[in-house]
Amino acid sequence: MAVSVAIETPLQDDVRTLVAALNAHLQPLSPPEFQFKLTVEQMAGADTSVFVARDESGQALGIGALKVHSETMGEVKRMFTLPAVRGQRVGSALLDAIVALARSKGLSVLMLETGAAADMPEAHRLYTRSGFVPRGPFLDYPESQWSAFFEMPLTVGVEPAE
Repeated sequence: MAVSVAIETPLQDDVRTLVAALNAHLQPLSPPEFQFKLTVEQMAGADTSVFVARDESGQALGIGALKVHSETMGEVKRMFTLPAVRGQRVGSALLDAIVALARSKGLSVLMLETGAAADMPEAHRLYTRSGFVPRGPFLDYPESQWSAFFEMPLTVGVEPAE
């Protein structure tokens, strides 16, 4: 299956539908206070670039975003692919695009928060296969049983942060 990935506005009906599906997927996995969602309106901010994966017919298959927090640090947010296309490298294509944009912006590290491994084994595999390494909480995320944290150094020779 040919998939294209491009930066698009999240303020589109099909992207809103993907975000709603992501939220519905996450809702039973952890208490609301441990779900760190961005709304589509927040995703439309100048600090966030939203990637949409589409098939040949233009159907939105997945989303992922890069939120820039500083001159050196970005965060992967709102990664999601439709269940019907999981295992077909749509998530990898989205993550590759996010990493490439982060590098082009000169960021030195990418961080991410995701659900616990038992709830999201596919996500954990994607991130570790892509070069992310486990770490502790960052920014204002609390330590909890519901979250796992990862980072990827983007500058050659830079070790992951403590």
